[in-house]
Amino acid sequence: MSDGFDRAPEQTRPLRAPPSSQDNIPQQNLESAMAKPQVVVAPVLMSKLSVNAPEFYPSGYSSNYTESYEDGCEDYPTLSEYVQDFLNHLTEQPGSFETEIEQFAETLNGWVTTDDALQELVELIYQQATSIPNFSYMGARLCNYLSHHLTISPQSGNFRQLLLQRCRTEYEVKDQAAKGDEVTRKRFHAFVLFLGELYLNLEIKGTNGQVTRADILQVGLRELLNALFSNPMDDNLICAVKLLKLTGSVLEDAWKEKGKTDMEEIIQRIENVVLDANCSRDVKQMLLKLVELRSSNWGRVHATSTYREATPENDPNYFMNEPTFYTSDGVPFTAADPDTWMILMMRWTQR
Repeated sequence: MSDGFDRAPEQTRPLRAPPSSQDNIPQQNLESAMAKPQVVVAPVLMSKLSVNAPEFYPSGYSSNYTESYEDGCEDYPTLSEYVQDFLNHLTEQPGSFETEIEQFAETLNGWVTTDDALQELVELIYQQATSIPNFSYMGARLCNYLSHHLTISPQSGNFRQLLLQRCRTEYEVKDQAAKGDEVTRKRFHAFVLFLGELYLNLEIKGTNGQVTRADILQVGLRELLNALFSNPMDDNLICAVKLLKLTGSVLEDAWKEKGKTDMEEIIQRIENVVLDANCSRDVKQMLLKLVELRSSNWGRVHATSTYREATPENDPNYFMNEPTFYTSDGVPFTAADPDTWMILMMRWTQR
């Protein structure tokens, strides 16, 4: 840095008498001088800093993301760098989505003007949403916004169509992925959960202006569950549980509207897995908890009962909206778990 913040100021050397000066001092004066040492004042260094100098920022500091793009994207030579930077920013600060997504979409409308650029944009978002677990929900929200606000619509397909085509590529190898090695299965599970978030967040506008969900994703999730339960390894079953906790209530409502019994078939399959599959005890417990959750209408509070009327005895959903606590080992538990209140009381007495 040229402003001198990375350099320590030069140290001043104490003044010394010339080597022969003591030879010329009388003995009594020398003894007096030794008894009362003389204080030598070092010269004061004058600061070269100016009050008009630019404001100092520590290394690694970055100002508000939006402000850094006020002048456009001149600092970004490629679309990939600009989009990836924004995706990383959303990953670190998801709360900025509402305030910055409009500017991001406007910038893309001026930049994404070719089929290749649109394909690249879809791939960047897909990779972020399936490689970073905490970004699947935010990625689905981003996809929904861009599907309605990107103006480019080439012959190869608009943003939503290209996104669904990209998901289909992964969907078509679901059976091989579900029985693949650990790395392959982990990547497959990330795709499954992202597709679940897409199903919940991607809005399709009908011809009459009504907003619906993509039916094709509903069918796809059903087949993905079949692939997971057909290969009942622990991690596949855990992924199925996560997906059903995320989308189960919405899927069942949609199937019931069409007179389908798909959820009944899924629950029956879960019960068969618990009885026959060679999975771990913990995973079997997770599956049983899921069946219990579904029997209580997916934890949704009945509209006929008020909060004051609900009790643990008369409302099976009483504990569903309670906060989740964590032990010192990071294990989650809720008020519905055994010994919860004993643990809480012990914590309280130790304060």
